[in-house]
Amino acid sequence: MRLLCSAGFTFALFLAAPVFAQDRANAGSDDDVHTGEPIVVTAPYVRSLDILGNVSVLEGDELARDIRGQIGDTLTRQPGVSATSFSPGASRPVLRGFSGERVKVLTDGIGSIDASNTSADHAVTIDPLTVERVEILRGPAVLLFGSQAIGGAVNLFDRRIPRKVPADHVHVDAIGGYATAANDRNIGSSIDVALSPQIVAHVDGSWRKTGDTRSGGFVYAPGLRGELLDLAAEEAEEGHADEAAELTEQAGKRGKIDNTQSETWTAGGGLSLINDGGQLGISVSYFDSNYGVPARPGTEHHHEGEEEEGHEEGPVTIGMKQWRADLRGEVELGDGFFDKLRIRAGFADYKHTEFEGDEVGTIFTNQGIEGRIELAQNDRGGWRGASGVQYNHRDFNAIGAEAFVPRNLTDQFALFTLQEYTMGPLGLEAAARYEKTNVRAQTLGFERNFDSFSGALGATYDIFEGAKFGVSVSRAVRAPSAEELLSNGPHIATQSFEVGDPNLRLEKNWGAEASFKFKSDGFNLSLTGYSNWFDNFIYSAATGAEEDELPVFQYFQRDARVYGFEAEASARLAQIGGFNIVGDVTADMTRAKIKNAGLDRNVPRIPPLRVLGGLEAQGERVDARVEVEWTDDQARVAQFETPTDGFTLVNASLSWRPLPDTKNLTLSLSANNIFDVEARRHASFTKDYVPLAGRDFRLTARASF
Repeated sequence: MRLLCSAGFTFALFLAAPVFAQDRANAGSDDDVHTGEPIVVTAPYVRSLDILGNVSVLEGDELARDIRGQIGDTLTRQPGVSATSFSPGASRPVLRGFSGERVKVLTDGIGSIDASNTSADHAVTIDPLTVERVEILRGPAVLLFGSQAIGGAVNLFDRRIPRKVPADHVHVDAIGGYATAANDRNIGSSIDVALSPQIVAHVDGSWRKTGDTRSGGFVYAPGLRGELLDLAAEEAEEGHADEAAELTEQAGKRGKIDNTQSETWTAGGGLSLINDGGQLGISVSYFDSNYGVPARPGTEHHHEGEEEEGHEEGPVTIGMKQWRADLRGEVELGDGFFDKLRIRAGFADYKHTEFEGDEVGTIFTNQGIEGRIELAQNDRGGWRGASGVQYNHRDFNAIGAEAFVPRNLTDQFALFTLQEYTMGPLGLEAAARYEKTNVRAQTLGFERNFDSFSGALGATYDIFEGAKFGVSVSRAVRAPSAEELLSNGPHIATQSFEVGDPNLRLEKNWGAEASFKFKSDGFNLSLTGYSNWFDNFIYSAATGAEEDELPVFQYFQRDARVYGFEAEASARLAQIGGFNIVGDVTADMTRAKIKNAGLDRNVPRIPPLRVLGGLEAQGERVDARVEVEWTDDQARVAQFETPTDGFTLVNASLSWRPLPDTKNLTLSLSANNIFDVEARRHASFTKDYVPLAGRDFRLTARASF
């Protein structure tokens, strides 16, 4: 009842506002081909976010080539990005080594309102097949979207709420494909129709179905294979020949990764009123996904009393559903101090069920609402900016024998501002955010309130034409989440016993970042170095203990330091016939240490050094690319964490635009992991028994008319 009242009040407030609009200059073009300086749609009052931010954009043919079932795996070619890769059905982005509560996954500036931040086995309820553009934001400016974005934010955009009237009254986007490594069949499409000169309707849908993924090399990592062979030897010594043979066969398993199948479908519709004074749009959508959660070999877990009854659990699968409603708008305010008033809001009703075979294990629900109102300022002598308020409410519950967290409610209210001033070659920027957070669990009589203030200062200087140097410093403060405070129980999907700490304090971080960017007709370069000093850094780590036949993972709080770099460069090397030959390279690295009474320990699951280089022939109708991605070994591991071997992937792709003088239709053929190597992401909880896909041929068609 409290949630419904809150939702009703908030939407009533929003609907009482004038008609709103999204800046058409920031809406992108119909062909979705990204060129030039990235436009940050999430914050159109900021011209480039070059001062406090570091932005990567993925769209068009590049997005179609990289698209996967989950957004985490879709973005791994981008600088500073890895993925949790828990399973093909659940993979969240990892930015600069951060994930979970330190990375925001947004849809058009509003959170996904699901349970993906609570556990690595929970999928993000955004299907990349319906996405037309992805922005990856790093650095202090992402504090505009919440202190939970210390590591960065991933903002995804679709056409569900139309931003403009189609030029030819109807606009259609479609994408479909097939991939061999998991028998992946997928299709997504959308249509925008101008019902009148000022009203646009939108309908979209998507479907994806995969079988079990096929790996390259061994399914199990060397350490795990060794454990299985040791068990086989013990069984042989005890005279259990069949059991020994089964364990030996399991240790040598190659190819299919059991229980990694998935099926997802979505549907959505929206309506926008658009005129010269602004715009107001709404949408409703539905997300449905079922996917397998692979089990660590040899893991057995029984509920109390089931072992005596001879109960055997089947494979764990997750059935996930979400209903969602969204609102976006903008109104032009003229030539006074304020330029525009913007609004963005979303409400979602989310539920997922963890099945153990055919039996219901645990049910997770989340009802939430999030809204933002922003006032953008007109440019006055080089000074511009925006200020606003943000509110979100979360009602989260877990029901069942393995409900590792009690029902809890979180309310957060925030005030924020971002101000920029440009004076010739010098640019200055300042951002500030105040948050008030309340976390409560009525069944435990638990309630805590947190007040936090975060801020950032930055400056850039145009050294010469095309070259810019920037520095920034920030102070970010984050309240602990309900899961970090209140977890206490078994979680069968992650095969762990999770323990929180109700006495956790605010996590505080000083950050510094420096960047150099150079752009010319034939050469682009971007270098960024960053460092973060944490007080009371919150992290989950294995303790070495067992509870309820599961390894115990507990939340701790220590001082920590995280630092690293990101680098990108591309150059036009030659022109051969009608093709430009372009070379590019991306590199990134993160180091993270826990400070513990003079003893430095590594933060768990930090990705190692990675270098990706490519060579591409770009033509009017045909593009061809070959690339090599090298990932280093990761031996800087936390206590009870296993190291991860490095790997080298070789990929190639060919894109053809068959229609003359247009990029409206693209057919792509790509080959990934051509040499079928064994590869594992160190950021994954399941890396030792869920490797990346082996050799994978993908055929994709993308159309926009």
